[in-house]
Amino acid sequence: MKTKVTDMLGVEFPILAFSHCRDVVAAVTKAGGFGVLGAVAHTPEQLDVDLSWIEEQTRGGRYGVDLLLPAKYAGADEGGIDAEAVRQLLPAAQQEFVDEILRRYGVPELPEDLRTGSERNVLANVASKGYEPLLDVAFAHDIALVASALGAPPPSLLTRAHDAGVVVAALAGNLTHAERHNAAGVDVIVAQGTEAGGHTGEIATMVLVPEVVDAVAPTPVLAAGGIGNGRQIAAALALGAEGVWCGSVWLTTEEAETHPAVKQKFLTATSRDTIRSRSLTGKPARMLRSAWTDEWEGAESPGALPMPLQSALVAEAQHRISRAAATEGSGANKLANYFVGQVVGQMDRIRPARQVVLEMMTEYAEVAQRFADQVAEETSA
Repeated sequence: MKTKVTDMLGVEFPILAFSHCRDVVAAVTKAGGFGVLGAVAHTPEQLDVDLSWIEEQTRGGRYGVDLLLPAKYAGADEGGIDAEAVRQLLPAAQQEFVDEILRRYGVPELPEDLRTGSERNVLANVASKGYEPLLDVAFAHDIALVASALGAPPPSLLTRAHDAGVVVAALAGNLTHAERHNAAGVDVIVAQGTEAGGHTGEIATMVLVPEVVDAVAPTPVLAAGGIGNGRQIAAALALGAEGVWCGSVWLTTEEAETHPAVKQKFLTATSRDTIRSRSLTGKPARMLRSAWTDEWEGAESPGALPMPLQSALVAEAQHRISRAAATEGSGANKLANYFVGQVVGQMDRIRPARQVVLEMMTEYAEVAQRFADQVAEETSA
């Protein structure tokens, strides 16, 4: 299948698969799509290991890396703040609220040796001094694309990528963001509707995609949000997109590292079982609704903190919940959730990522043929 994006990236299918799991990235690339590794929680050392592994598995297959590059976050004026400084900025009211949630739901404490470092690297990696070492690692590998999932790519990144022949993509949740990315000189704009999992805006994919396509032409656009089968790919291309960006659909694949308790919730969820919540990162992100999101939306909630303070606030709590969530019916199980889009309602079985790709393209071909037959009937009438 040939589109501007398949030509640009040198792949067979215009399916870009975002995942934090290297196994999914490699499987999709090997199936003819284009895997994109979400690297915001990686250390530079971890990223180097994962990219080397992907290259070994795909034997030269095309893949990319995705980072969060927000313009607005706590400590932005200083280029970011370290984890210890972040912890010192956490208000007592929010800390007490998290402690109370864990107490009421009976979530066990972490063993002493696991308490240090629970904030992971998301705290530092949204800042320039945190993501630049990750970019150094990424550009030392054979990446074909670097994407900014949150915020416009800085000029230095655009220059570095283009000098290296690397495509730059940026996600946009509204027309203003898309126009800003286009003016900055990105190569591909991902128009992400509110149906999408993770950080997302308020405009539906059906409305957003053609709006962005018209505004940024001739820059190619990928459609994102609510896309998990071939009919939805056909709809995206009909709206003017040159391909699709999918994330949620890979969370129930065989390769996905999704927590088993959360994966089971995904398999039984409907499209109504998600919510845009600030409760994990401090910015609105669509995730599975659970007792955790209900607590943060409740009357007693003190409100979420800005990024990256909210991530620091809840990191250890999320670690504790994950460790205890396997017991069905437990408080931790009720609290457990993860980022996922409204397409979760059609994610009702576990499949290999390769099968997902091939079923998408088979169904797309069937739809395209049906459209062609309808056009032929009209012209021959």
